[in-house]
Amino acid sequence: MAQILLWLMIIIPWISLLFIKKHSLKRFMPVAIFASLLVTIVFEMGYVFEWWIVQEKIVPWGHITSFPLTYGVFIAGTIWIFHFTFNKSFFIYILSNAIVDAIYAFVGLNILIYFGIYELNNMGHFGIFVIMVILAVIIYFYQKWQDNIIKQD
Repeated sequence: MAQILLWLMIIIPWISLLFIKKHSLKRFMPVAIFASLLVTIVFEMGYVFEWWIVQEKIVPWGHITSFPLTYGVFIAGTIWIFHFTFNKSFFIYILSNAIVDAIYAFVGLNILIYFGIYELNNMGHFGIFVIMVILAVIIYFYQKWQDNIIKQD
């Protein structure tokens, strides 16, 4: 069951991007890739500091960084959140992100733990939530910077 869930975490988010406007996909793909790089770094830190253990993987190199979470759910989720909230206000963006991050940290992660995909060691649910919100702030300002560069061209 864990393997099926991991594959769905890759396939469904990417299929969902077929339903987003092409302009939004092109505009927000760079920030999604940057966000995935940051999440990869966080997973590396989590591995070194034993914050959690990735117990199930779908690629041979997936014992440090969760490939389905980082390159499936997180990339697509970042694009969707930016698509719906970025042009509104920082408050709407960060509130939406905090809600999604809380759902992941306090509900979704429990599901992944239940299926034996992850094991938390030296980091709790709240710590993961805080990291995710910090990443949301960083990528918001990255996108602002990216938009300013595009406007200057």
